[in-house]
Order: sequence, then structure tokens, then C-alpha cells
Amino acid sequence: MVATFSSTGRDTFVGSPRSRVDGPAKVTGLAKYAGEFAAPDLAHGTVVSSDIAKGRIRAIDTADAEAVPGVIKVFTHENRPRTAWLNYNYQDAVAPPGSPFRPLYDDRILYSGQPVALVVAEDFETARFAATLVKLDYEAEEPATDTEAVRDLAYRPPMNRNGIKPPPKPWGDADGAFDKAPVKVRQDYRLAIEHHNPMEPHASTVVYEGDGTYTVYDKIQGVSNSQGYLASVFGLKKDDVRVMNPYLGGGFGSGLRPQYQLFLAMLAARDLERSVRVVLTRDQMWTFSYRPDALQTVTLGAGPDGRLQALRHDCIEGTSQFEDYQEVVVNWAAILYRCDNVELTYRLAKLDTFTPADMRAPGAVTGVFAIETAMDELACATGQDPIELRLRNFTERDRTQGDKPFGSKALKACFAQGAARFGWDKRNPEPRSMREGRELVGWGMATGVWESMMMKSGAHAILTADGKLEVGNSTGDLGTGTYTILTQIAADTLGLTMEDVTTKLGDTRLPEAPVAGGSWTAASSGTAVMKACRDVGEQVFKLARKMENSPLANVDFARVAFTNGRIEVAGEPARGVSLVDAMRSAGVERLEATAEGAPDKDFDDAYEAYTHSAVFAEVKVDEELGQVRLTRIVSAIAAGKILNPKTARSQILGGVVMGIGSALEEESMLDHRLGRFMNHNLGEYHVPVNADIHDIEVIFVDEEDKANPLGVKGLGEIGVVGVAAAIANAVHHATGKRIRHLPITVDKILG
Repeated sequence: MVATFSSTGRDTFVGSPRSRVDGPAKVTGLAKYAGEFAAPDLAHGTVVSSDIAKGRIRAIDTADAEAVPGVIKVFTHENRPRTAWLNYNYQDAVAPPGSPFRPLYDDRILYSGQPVALVVAEDFETARFAATLVKLDYEAEEPATDTEAVRDLAYRPPMNRNGIKPPPKPWGDADGAFDKAPVKVRQDYRLAIEHHNPMEPHASTVVYEGDGTYTVYDKIQGVSNSQGYLASVFGLKKDDVRVMNPYLGGGFGSGLRPQYQLFLAMLAARDLERSVRVVLTRDQMWTFSYRPDALQTVTLGAGPDGRLQALRHDCIEGTSQFEDYQEVVVNWAAILYRCDNVELTYRLAKLDTFTPADMRAPGAVTGVFAIETAMDELACATGQDPIELRLRNFTERDRTQGDKPFGSKALKACFAQGAARFGWDKRNPEPRSMREGRELVGWGMATGVWESMMMKSGAHAILTADGKLEVGNSTGDLGTGTYTILTQIAADTLGLTMEDVTTKLGDTRLPEAPVAGGSWTAASSGTAVMKACRDVGEQVFKLARKMENSPLANVDFARVAFTNGRIEVAGEPARGVSLVDAMRSAGVERLEATAEGAPDKDFDDAYEAYTHSAVFAEVKVDEELGQVRLTRIVSAIAAGKILNPKTARSQILGGVVMGIGSALEEESMLDHRLGRFMNHNLGEYHVPVNADIHDIEVIFVDEEDKANPLGVKGLGEIGVVGVAAAIANAVHHATGKRIRHLPITVDKILG
């Protein structure tokens, strides 16, 4: 039986706006991050990065570095200790197919900025100075880092990445239908390479405990992934490696996989038998962890009324030489729109770069930009309003996954509510028709979509005799509010105040949960916490029934509600027992339970689940200077039950800002002669700042979903999807110029 959340005597916490429970720790500096934990006898490591993108190390001279007072050791491929992974290819929990990068493995250089040495010293300043004295002699080869230049060598990946849905088999005859279609759109689209740039740099502190065990603080979005990596690579027992990450200073996907500083810190700690910290520089973070380059072509054939007759979406995406990184890029078009003739293709091109990484809404940011820009072009070609065109091609079923219906889809309500709030009915559809002083005004819109997923996840709950509750699991809080929503769920389930609940995360000694990514944390960890608390609730209810003259003696669990620290007969608050009295009466000091949440197989077999959004953007463009100002965004979101409107809104705001960066500013520039990212700092890689951000309004559309017990859909990704397309479409409406290669910069406006 399920005891439901009760509002008897107070409002429930779930569904109400609540401030972050971890906020005070962060603003007062009490929150510690991976590179801040202290340890006795802590040594510091600095990484030496390669100057070339491809070739080999002919010679490496560490003598001058080793002669610096305070330097303990310089590790290179020539003297590094042997590790267990020399014998097999270990793949972490989210690794793509291939052979993962092995730091200091041999003399081969696979990408620019590859770690070629680790200098360990008594203090950070000494290590950093000594690292500048390491001399390397390279035999360089010409790197291939331009996706366009190697597109003819692109291939269909022979093995699919775990969890990634490959393009479905074609249906109908897309090419034949396109040839016959009265209205045709076929264009190429490209989104610049972007880097994650979280505020917290990647860092690892490995604490040597002196008995063959280690406590590791790692910048990671899932401590279990780091633990599995270290245990496998170094041949350790998992119990010998405790990994913790209570706070994360942003990740955006860059922390899904263990990065190379973790390997180097553990390598040095084991060899030196002392604690070691390695923190990467901002420059070094530019050598890995980025949204990949993608060459896309969208082909649309339609009737004069805008109804789709043919749809093709083809993509070539860059990957490294050693792994087949994959994203879902081309499926979104057929998920969003109904068409009887569809072909979707996805191929990879090998480059001399590091493997790309999942970056907030991986694949969707890239693919939805292309399809939603193409749909705007089709709207112009057919004289249709962009919303009406989308409604004419609206689908209630996902043909990419066996023609299954959607469990819920409130996208039409997103269109209606977003348009009403934005004032879309006042839009003059003619490009260059709206003006304010010297600025052209443009209004554009786009659809957003992201998978609504749930993963297997554990959690524990511990109730003590003083009425205090602890819940937790190993997942991480990226800053999105996971601590807070889990606290809300736990408090409601057992009828406690949020102040009576402590949530612990980011520790491998807690029940295992998946990495924090994919927008599945609320559904996965939230369900597990609710189940664990419910199990504790059943235990304390049994104690309450056994109390002398108990008002609950003959009451079934299904009839009770937990509220105000009490178990009460629903609707009869006088018939109840406090949790504290029930436990003390039985002489029980603590009750605990560990529970597991998992996807509903019956639901998954019958339905597909996605979050949706409608994004509306207003831009003002200086006609003479080509400067674009984004003045308004309205984002209407359908994401099932909203657990906390305050933190949920914050997530959408952050996603929208990242979408603004994609549309107008962010571009990692590769020098293909050197194979190196050249604007590798926040002075030359532009991200949105306060002056770039104006009015952003978030609307949460009512939607009931049954994909999981909480009825929630993830919010981490949906906020960024569709934003770039809406802005690009607004720029076209303002200027009449269609820009298909992001970011939209002054030279493209004036060119």
C-alpha cells in the first residue's frame, strides 16, 4: 500500500517554491570542492601538456625540474608505475565505444594539450614552476582536426554507444517524395564547437589513508563512476576507494566521465604513498570536454499548405581517433513532426582531438537547431505562421521507436501559453517590417524537446528517535537543486519539516545512483528516496499500532497520513501518534531502509516520454553596426509535475542563457595547422554576461505524466533546447538574412 503525501495541517513542500537547503553553505564558504579538501602531508601535482596535436615524444628531459628544491618526483611515460589497465580496455559508466585515453601510456601524442608529465612537489607554486622546466622534443605529424576536410571518410559507427538511440530505418521514400514536392527546403547547418566552462576547474584530491585505502575527492557528476574507474584501472577493491563529491561547481556534462587528473593524482599517491592533489588550469580544460563539430543537412519537402511530404536529416559529427563518441542528433525531426517519407543518417569522422563530451542536452542542442531553423524556412516558403506550420505537422506518436504514443505531450499548450504571453499575435510576418528607432526588431520561435528518462537508483532513509531524518545516495548535485528537492520529497513522505531532514549526496558509501546527467536525477533519485522513506514510515506505523491504547491499533496503513511529525488517520487528526512517541515507546533509537527506484517496464513498453517546450525570442538589430541585442525570451515548458518552481525556474534560466551563448557568442576556434583550440580562455571565448541578458520569462505548463511514481520529467536539458533556433529565426525576421552557421556574429549580419 502507498501512503500519499498529506497536506493535513500544513501545505506540502513538493510543488512549492523553496530556497536551496545547500545555499547557506555555498554563500558562506562552508561548502568544499574537490580541490579544497585538506590532508596531512599533501603533495601537489601540476600537469605538463603537449605542444603538438599528433606525433610522438622523441625525448623528454626532467633534470632541471627535478633539481628544484621541493620537487618530489616527475612522472612521465618512461617512469610511471605499471597499472592494471595495461592488460585490458576499461570503459567507464558513460564511455562511448573504443579504447579510452590512457595518460602517460606511451610516447604517442593523440591531441594537443595531452598530458605528457606530472610534476609533484611539496607545494603548488613549486610544482607549477618546475613544470615549466620540463623539456620535450617531439616528432610532429600533420593533424586532421577539420571535420569538413575529412567528411568523405565519415562512417556509420559499427557499435552503438550504450543508451544512445541510433537513427531508425527509413520509412517511405524520402528522396522520391522530395523530388515531387511542390515546396522544397534543403540547407546545411552548423553549430560551432563549444566548451563547457564550469566555474569549478577539474580537480582531484587523493588522500592516502596509510592502510592501502584511499579517500578521493573528485570533480565528477557521479562518484560511483570515479570509484569504478580507479578500482579497475589500478586493480583495487572498490571498498578500498571511497570517492566523495558533496558539492560541484558546475558540470554541464564535463564531469560525467573521470578526467585525466584523477588518474594522475591516484598514480602519484600510490607510488609516493602520500596524499596528492592535482588541479587542472582553465587552459588545460580547453583540451577536452566539448560539444562536437557537426555538419548537418536538413531536407524538407512539403505541399503548399506546409504539410510535410519528405523529411531527411543527415549529420556528420567529429570524434577522436580512439573512441566513437555518439549523440542523438537526427532523430528529433521525426519525433517532433509527422511525415510518411523519412530518412535519418548519422556518421562519424575521426579527428586528432580528444573525445568530445556530453554537453547539456547533447545532440538535441545541435539537431534541434537545424530542424527548427529549417521549419522556419519552410514557414517562410509556404507563407505559414511558424506556430501554425508546426501544428499542421504535429504528431502524437514516435515513429522512431516503433510508432508508440507519447505518455503525455502538452506541447500545444506550450505554443498557446507562450504565444499569448509573448504577444505573438501582434507579429508582422514580413521580414524587416518591424522597427524601433535605428534597430530592426525580429520575433522568432522554435520547439524544444528532450527525453524524459528514469534510471535505476538506490537511496536510504534513517529516522532517529528525536524525529530527525537522513536520506541520501551517491548521485551529485550539479547546482541544480537536487539536495533541495530530495529534502522536500522526504519531508512530505514522512510528514516532517524540511529542517528535520538532512540529505547527503556524492559519497560512494551511500546507496548507488547513476551519474547526475540526462535529466533523470529527479525521477530516479526522487523515487528511490520516496520509497525508502515510505518503508521507514511502514516500520514506524507498525510500532505505533503496538502502543498501549493506540488510536491506530485497528487502522490499515493505506488509511493514514504523515503530517506534522505524526501518523494520523486521514481526515481525523485527533486519531494519531507522533513519530517520536512511537519510537520511544518501543525503545527503538533508529529505523532505516534502503530502497530502489527503477523504470516502469510496462509504461516503457507502451509509451515514449519526452519533455517539450516552446521558445519565443525578440531581438533588436542595429542595421548599420550589425549588433544583435536579445531583449526578450519566453520559454513555456511542459515537464510533468514541478517539484520546486523556484529551483525549476532557475534551471530553465540557466539553460536559456546557455542557448543564448550558442546563438550569439560561443565558438571554440581550432587552428587546423596546429590542431589546437586558440581562444582557450574566458577573455577570448565569449560567454553571456549580465549585460547580454534581459527579460527571460518561464512558464510551466500543467501536464500529468505517469512515467514514474512522482510524475516528474527532467528539467536540466530542456531549457537550452530550441533557444538558439528561436534566436536565429528572430534575426532572420528582423533582417531578412538567414544565418545557418552559429554563432551569429557581426560579420555574418553585415556580410
